[in-house]
Amino acid sequence: MRARQSRPSVARTYSYILGGRDNYGADKDLGDSFKEDLPGSEQLAITNRAAVIRAVRTVAKAGVRQVIDMGCGLPAEPNVHEVLRQYHPDATIVYLDNDPFVAPHGRALLAVDNNIAMLEADAREPQKIFDEPEVQRLIDFDQPVALLFSAVLSFVEDDEDPAGVVRFWTDRVAPGSYVYISHFRPGETREAAATERKILEAFGGRFRSSADILAFFDGLELLDEGLLPCRQWHPEAGMPTTEEKELTSWEELIVAAIARKA
Repeated sequence: MRARQSRPSVARTYSYILGGRDNYGADKDLGDSFKEDLPGSEQLAITNRAAVIRAVRTVAKAGVRQVIDMGCGLPAEPNVHEVLRQYHPDATIVYLDNDPFVAPHGRALLAVDNNIAMLEADAREPQKIFDEPEVQRLIDFDQPVALLFSAVLSFVEDDEDPAGVVRFWTDRVAPGSYVYISHFRPGETREAAATERKILEAFGGRFRSSADILAFFDGLELLDEGLLPCRQWHPEAGMPTTEEKELTSWEELIVAAIARKA
């Protein structure tokens, strides 16, 4: 455990930037270095989290009652199940994360009833996840499911076949299912390049082009305006428009899209 504490993790650093308290010194140090060395870069985490919550509202309004949250990270208010259950009190949710620190914390805070599960699992092993008894118990694959890939594919290397991970699930979910993906994309400014370098040095992974990210949706029907920076994606009432507030260099680095299986 001590070795894990000495290295920052994606989930714990992300949580720290969002105001969470379940983290270690290494996570705080890295989070603080983003805030102090690259002020404004914390918007990557903030706008990404806000977009995934809007995605949950979108699928809930479409009638989806089942969600698998790949790489969910540590609990953050509001949580996915809380948003989904505003529309469907009987909704079922499976949270997944490969960080061994996340699973026990998540079980304590998220698994509040028998229709919610928190599993220690790696998104790069979809067959193993699919075969999990809790997944089979909670998810009816003959009914629409929402799959959330919130930034997680950014940490899947090309040789680990991120497109194959998405395709595994889209081949198995029912028509009417939704796939939401947010992903890091390279920027053009010096600040953007420094942020990309810091993230990749700490966690590995890939920032991918818009074309590469859109390829994950092959065979699905893209909704809204396709791929957009998270702050601009699926805007709701009260959100600032681009005319009112220009995107920062950092906000352009995290993009999102949602698609439906016909």
